[in-house]
Amino acid sequence: MLWSHRAVACGVILVLSTSSCAVGPNYKRPERALPNRYTETALPERTVSAPVAEGASQHLHPGQDIPGDWWALYRSEPLTRLVALAIRNNPNLESARQALRNAQELTLAQYSGLLPAVGGTFGRTRGNFPFAPSGQPNTSMSYGYYDAHLELSYNFDVWGKTRRLIEQQEAQSDYQRAYFEAVLLTLTGNVVATAINEASLRSQIDVQKRLIVIERDYLTMLRQQFTLGGANGTEVALQEAQLAQQEAALPQMENSLAQARNAMAAYLGALPADVALPPFDLSNLTLPTEVPIALPSDLLKNRPDIRQADGNLHAATAAVGVAIANRLPQFTLTGDLGSQAARAGQLMTPGNGLATLATQVTMPIFEGGNLLHQQRAAVATMRDYAAQWQSTVVDAFQDVANALMQIQNDSRQLSANLLTEQAAARALDLARKQYRLGGVSYLTVLSSEIIYQQAAIALVQARAARLSDTSALLVALGGGWWNRQDVPPPPPGVFESLMPWSKS
Repeated sequence: MLWSHRAVACGVILVLSTSSCAVGPNYKRPERALPNRYTETALPERTVSAPVAEGASQHLHPGQDIPGDWWALYRSEPLTRLVALAIRNNPNLESARQALRNAQELTLAQYSGLLPAVGGTFGRTRGNFPFAPSGQPNTSMSYGYYDAHLELSYNFDVWGKTRRLIEQQEAQSDYQRAYFEAVLLTLTGNVVATAINEASLRSQIDVQKRLIVIERDYLTMLRQQFTLGGANGTEVALQEAQLAQQEAALPQMENSLAQARNAMAAYLGALPADVALPPFDLSNLTLPTEVPIALPSDLLKNRPDIRQADGNLHAATAAVGVAIANRLPQFTLTGDLGSQAARAGQLMTPGNGLATLATQVTMPIFEGGNLLHQQRAAVATMRDYAAQWQSTVVDAFQDVANALMQIQNDSRQLSANLLTEQAAARALDLARKQYRLGGVSYLTVLSSEIIYQQAAIALVQARAARLSDTSALLVALGGGWWNRQDVPPPPPGVFESLMPWSKS
């Protein structure tokens, strides 16, 4: 009769634990009204063009999906190879990959809380006790026995604490997946940006070297004129200073180039001396003329930092349910099935068996308000992460809007820089011709040289900016990671029937 009452009680608790709702709020992503565009005013679908390399018009395609290998849009085989090497060898990315696997394994481990825990013991005990028959000296008798036990324990998830812990761990796994994607997106973006920067620096160095040759030739001409009395010492000294200034700028550019290549080696997980990197010139890169633009709703779903914020908020929401459940009674079932016998072979014989079954209820009675304040702290953390989610969304849309404006404005800037460089080149050529004829002073020539040098460098930088702007936009839009299949999959939903929120 006693066993039947216990069985009924355990059955009632089991039904409650598997059919009851989990306490605490169910997670729902915060709502945010989204506009149908990123910028304050609608932008043209095409950028302006200029008759120079990297001056092609770009066609922006709202709603078009971003390819997973977005860097391939530059149609540069060396760049594609470097990105592949970085993905394979970068230690920061490998660290993020292992952190993701760790979170996935912990998620699967957390599922064990829904199942009974079963353990077994087997041992032999030996001992002795004093034995002294009447009239006989004290002596002792030895004894020994074998015992084997199968132990079971099960925590009834009446309030859904275990399910909330699983939900929390799954959310943390989602966060780690998004973190992995954020690291990968940052890495690929840095590789592309560094390659473009190297190409820009090489072109600037080429321009600077050409300017130095021109300045040297002009200094030689001035010295000859000074010897013949056609130029004064001040003009020669000014040209010497101009040449020295141009030569001094060259090591700075070369230092920046070396730093860019060292950074590229680091992205590949290599030491600068251990890798032979291919040189990058602007001619190695093609400006993407067809640029996909994800919709605002897709940005909200796919951008890694927003997904990270989403994972944090989801985990914090589940933690509120855990905190509430901690204040409620907990129900545990324990059982022990065993046997004791003098010989191991007798353990399974009738009459040697032992069996116990017990239920236990534990609940907090007085803890000085600790659990209440823990619950309130969990609610505050949830609201904190909700605000962080909103902030992350605002920052993400700001990034995209800035990148779109940069693409439009830098296309116009390149056109203006080209006209400036062409006009400065004509002005310098005319000033030098007029100086030889005595029509202008040398200060006019010197001023023209400075203007042309600045215009030539600015043109190279404007060409590189067109390439960088596209990379910045694609990174801001999330990089198309959802179209790749080269990352560890999320853990399977073993107990989805017990966790309806995992299907939403």
